[in-house]
Amino acid sequence: MSEQKRLSPGDQAPAFTLPDSGGKPVSLSDYLGRSVVVYFYPAASTPGCTKQACDFRDSLGVLGESGYDVVGVSPDKPEKLAEFAAAEGLNFPLLSDVDRSVLAEWGAYGEKQNYGRTVVGVIRSTFLVDAEGKIAKAMYNVRATGHVAKLLRELPA
Repeated sequence: MSEQKRLSPGDQAPAFTLPDSGGKPVSLSDYLGRSVVVYFYPAASTPGCTKQACDFRDSLGVLGESGYDVVGVSPDKPEKLAEFAAAEGLNFPLLSDVDRSVLAEWGAYGEKQNYGRTVVGVIRSTFLVDAEGKIAKAMYNVRATGHVAKLLRELPA
């Protein structure tokens, strides 16, 4: 499992259709013609994931003005995502990848370091996908705190 797929700028973003917090299917192709931030996080309602989701929520206006929508993906079931979205006032789609197949296809699931040990799990990752569905930026092992502010500073002009 040590040979992990990683996406790079210029790669075609892997297609997906996943249920959102209400069970409605959402596809990456729904965003063709518009840029989108796709971010992968380990678990809804945990401290780091809550901080990151709230940072995205609070930055939606700026991201929208820059031409970006936001989609979050985790292995949580839709019901848990609905509770998370309601509790935190999240106003962007949270998608459920229970079997972790999309996470793996994007290189956001596999071996990672956790407190000095190698474990298998969700690799906190963020991708900018351009209007044509290509990866514009791929960031793996991002930190939950301060990540959105860093992303905003690095957005392509």
